[in-house]
Amino acid sequence: MADSTTTAALIEEKKARFDLRIIFPAIILLLVAIIGVVAVNYFVAQEREREETQWQLRMGVVADSRFSDVDRWLNRQLDELGGLAKNESVQIYTDQISELSGDPSVAEEVEALRDYLRNLLTVTADRTGFTLPESAGSVPANVAETGAAGLLIIDNDGNVVAASPGAPPYSGELAAFVAGQTRGQRVIGDMTLNARGNPSMAFLVPLVAAQSEGAQAEQIGVILGIKEVASELFPLLRQPGEASASAKAILVRAKDDKITYLSPDENGKPMAIELDASTPDLDTAFAAAKPGAFATDRRNAAGTRVLVTGRSFNLVPWSLVYTIDYDEALGAAEARFRNLTIYLLLAVALVAVIIVAVWRHGSSRRASEAAHQFQQMASKFESQKNLLQLVTDSQPTQIFILDAQDRYRFANSQAAKAAGIPTAEMIGKPITNVLGPAAAKRYVTLNHEALELKHEVSNVARTEEGGKVKVVQSEHIPLKDDAGHEQSVLTVERDITDVVTERERRARTLNQLVETLVDVVDKRDPFAAQHSSRVAKVARAVAREMALTEVEIETANIAGNLLNLGKILIPQDVLSKTGQLTDAERDMIKNSIQTSADLLQGIEFDGPVVLTLRQAQANWDGSGQPPGLAGDDIIVTARVIAVANAFIGMTSERAFRSALSIDDAIENLMKGSGKAFDRRVVAALVNYLDNHGGRAELI
Repeated sequence: MADSTTTAALIEEKKARFDLRIIFPAIILLLVAIIGVVAVNYFVAQEREREETQWQLRMGVVADSRFSDVDRWLNRQLDELGGLAKNESVQIYTDQISELSGDPSVAEEVEALRDYLRNLLTVTADRTGFTLPESAGSVPANVAETGAAGLLIIDNDGNVVAASPGAPPYSGELAAFVAGQTRGQRVIGDMTLNARGNPSMAFLVPLVAAQSEGAQAEQIGVILGIKEVASELFPLLRQPGEASASAKAILVRAKDDKITYLSPDENGKPMAIELDASTPDLDTAFAAAKPGAFATDRRNAAGTRVLVTGRSFNLVPWSLVYTIDYDEALGAAEARFRNLTIYLLLAVALVAVIIVAVWRHGSSRRASEAAHQFQQMASKFESQKNLLQLVTDSQPTQIFILDAQDRYRFANSQAAKAAGIPTAEMIGKPITNVLGPAAAKRYVTLNHEALELKHEVSNVARTEEGGKVKVVQSEHIPLKDDAGHEQSVLTVERDITDVVTERERRARTLNQLVETLVDVVDKRDPFAAQHSSRVAKVARAVAREMALTEVEIETANIAGNLLNLGKILIPQDVLSKTGQLTDAERDMIKNSIQTSADLLQGIEFDGPVVLTLRQAQANWDGSGQPPGLAGDDIIVTARVIAVANAFIGMTSERAFRSALSIDDAIENLMKGSGKAFDRRVVAALVNYLDNHGGRAELI
């Protein structure tokens, strides 16, 4: 009996030890599974938050960019009117008209002053867009036709001093808008639909008396501008290079618990949608109430879930709302997160199975196979690395990769040669330690810029080595890691010293040749000495005023300098003749510009210098040389040369007349605007003379 009891106890003890051997690993396995599930959920949540943060940053950049463009456009309208208000002629003439308009004896003088202001307003309106586009069409038949865009000068008594053609009548809501503003303030009227059914806005700046400044400035009236804004304003909402199909920036106005959509709807109709601000989860209501905030759970007017952020304007009661459909932005990510959750949970389960398998059977064989496979992969990776090194070492350019901490991850032999140490010693070291802080600064700055912008950055730099100038061009290309994040930058740098040196030598040679030819012409024609150089100076200034390209500006400069080159073929006695010229002699001088073009026909310039000279005598209305060439068919550099040449000709002494004053010359050019000259070029010349120091430079 005792033996059987002892045997039973031993069996129970062995059974207990067996149960512990089963239960303890099972508990460990359960804990591993729970920790794995929690870790998976935490990881997925972190990835989701990171994805949303990336979209918040990306959308914030775009929203800031579109907001900045719209805000700059609003300020530019006020600045254009402000520049007109600072014109002393406008200030003096407005004051005189207000003072003399009640005296019938000086009615003609007053009307002359009004004509000058009307011409100036017309030129400014054409230049700044306060006119209707030529393709504007007509108003509906049941609406009385009135002006819809223009500039007006209003005195303190509410009288219209002058207005550009097409300006709306100063009455009703427009007059009430002006009357309701605080004096001395720049104001922008809110967007409304005009009689034509188009979005329109009013801009107002104070007009003060001449010679009065600051707090003591005496306001004598206002300058009011009205324009249809759709063609200028709404295109600013489109982000250049935007790849998202559903991304959209719109303008809205929050007022009286209503959200009015100022931007065009799907049918292209502006201000067509108005919703209650209390509409549940409305994206525009959120953006208007919380400018700068970001949300992923709002819905647009069509009920589609969107990501949204907004910015609020100071000059107008608007908000810019930037949205993108949730499905496009995060739909793929959500699917990836779901799949990732499944895969990670399966991985946890697989780990559990492996633990059980290892626990039961051991893993020596699998470990051996895994080690062999790892060795094969390492060998393959090393072969690819050696091939990449061989290919890049054969290039004449420096090629290297820096990580986000500015440490070398890769460098070819040219980069090692420039650094003065072997490639192997560069890897893992910060570039500042290898090249020194001064030499490394340019690479670090450009690499960080490429990482921040997430696209390639190019740079051309001049350095000095051994007393010689060296010009290098570098490309900085952000590289993505396995997760798709930009974490390193590939830099490719090549020496372009020879190319730049040759280009600069050609430019110097061309400038020297131009100066020599101008001197030859000036010595042969004493009455036109310095004429070409003065034409070139004015043409260059006007071209810059019109924001032409650098090639067009240089083309205008060279064409102006070579304008009179053809005079070297005109007899000396004709050029110096003080008496009346014969018809033949007059034709020779008139055709000298075309002769200049003939002489330069075979010379290669960077811009269309010869064509500019060919068309320099063309008139805007087609009546010049060559006949029939008119309007925008005349290249812009030729239109600039035509105005500059006429202006210098009128303000220069001639054997048969005295020089005209600058104001008289401007008046003649304005009279010729739309006939002989392009109105925009004349406006640019006036702006250069009156607002950018042109008068002082030409005295």
